[in-house]
Amino acid sequence: MKKVFVWIGALVVGAVLGVLGIHVLDQIMNIIATVYTRLFQLLAVPTIVLAVITTFATFGSNGSGRIFGRTLTYTLLTTLAAAAIGALLFVLIAPGNLPLDSVSLGESALSGTEESYLDHILGVVPNNIVRPFLEGNVLSLLLVAFAVGIGLSKLPDSENKAVVVKGLLGLQDLLFLLIRGLIWTLPLGIVAFSAQLSAQISAGVIADSIGKYVLVVLGGNFIQFFIVLPLFLLARGLNPIHVLGRMTPAVLMALFTKSSAATLPVTMESAEDRLGVRKEVARFVLPICTTINMNGCAAFILVTSLFVMQNGGTPITLGTILLWILISVVSAIGNAGVPMGCFFLTLSLMSGIGAPVAILGIILPIYTIIDMVETAENVWSDSCVCAMTDKDLSKADAK
Repeated sequence: MKKVFVWIGALVVGAVLGVLGIHVLDQIMNIIATVYTRLFQLLAVPTIVLAVITTFATFGSNGSGRIFGRTLTYTLLTTLAAAAIGALLFVLIAPGNLPLDSVSLGESALSGTEESYLDHILGVVPNNIVRPFLEGNVLSLLLVAFAVGIGLSKLPDSENKAVVVKGLLGLQDLLFLLIRGLIWTLPLGIVAFSAQLSAQISAGVIADSIGKYVLVVLGGNFIQFFIVLPLFLLARGLNPIHVLGRMTPAVLMALFTKSSAATLPVTMESAEDRLGVRKEVARFVLPICTTINMNGCAAFILVTSLFVMQNGGTPITLGTILLWILISVVSAIGNAGVPMGCFFLTLSLMSGIGAPVAILGIILPIYTIIDMVETAENVWSDSCVCAMTDKDLSKADAK
């Protein structure tokens, strides 16, 4: 809670500094904001690649059995549904653009880069291992990371494999240390981003645009929580009211702690003792789901990315939406252990493609509330996947 107040205070200070209209001060804020943008871009590529590779390399090797197959299937289906709902609400509610002079600069850069969808799809497939990293091609990076992670999971256990996986995990630990250091200094960046924005933005338009954005994000979470996930349960012959009633302690703890990992012991206890899920299922499914089953994160990545790209002058076409649904689902699944979760991952993705990440500066304080709802939704989805997997295996064993 203390961190939230610091962020809000930084946002207010930045807004006041921007309103003052002091030229020298504006230049200093622009320099600081540029430094933070470059640092996020620096960390974007390794964050995405290492998270996806280590997730699939670590859990894929354990996933040859029936339990992992069903867990992964339900995770993909529920995560895809969450992203699709976010996309639909984004189109229907249509949050407007923030009146930033700076975001319009991206239009000139985009005007001379027309290409067909076939060229775009072919461009996703890398022809060497270095180019996706140099160009920051997000989809190519995800493709490479997915292939390497699955490849590592399929290698037979050996000393060489263990060294490679431990090395990747060690690099990820080092990266997280750097990320935590950057986040520790983030209030300074928020001041700079807020000063940039307040110098150029009309408060009335901000309220309308950001209000619609929040409506899309939270509306998608509530639809996923109260409609979509219960429908999944009903389709498998489970009573959603009964399941939610038994898993309420875990969902409430997730709401207030904003951490699926911290909630995991309560989730497992509730699933085993209250819901009656078999221990071998709960103790295998729930730790995996805590890492890869991120319904709320997928929706946040999608909606926020579309909102930021739209403000940067990128046309939001059907092709763009479908592409980013795929990116958001794969990114959410690979979002293992990243501090600040999907907010930082979204920031990394947007930095990697050169989108106006300054907009995320005013989303950050709001994200505290969004994070509470998303975490509760994630734990509820974990519970649903666990219950459905247990039900499927029980039926299979009875035959």
